[in-house]
Amino acid sequence: MAEKRFLTLADVGEVLNISSSQTYALVRSGELPAIQIGGRGQWRVESHVLEEFIARAYEKSAAAVRDGSAGQAREQTTH
Repeated sequence: MAEKRFLTLADVGEVLNISSSQTYALVRSGELPAIQIGGRGQWRVESHVLEEFIARAYEKSAAAVRDGSAGQAREQTTH
């Protein structure tokens, strides 16, 4: 079976293990590129775009660990 080229936001949320509203927020902010298709404007994300997004997230996380800023926002709010 061939891999699907386009994923729904629900599919993306399932891959990332996040809610539909969190997925939509990533699209609205432009952080996760997506296109609207059809008369009802359904959002779709290309599979390779999602993989690129995940790779960038790993890079950002690694950089935050290296410079010591990983988790600081959460720590600041709990003190």
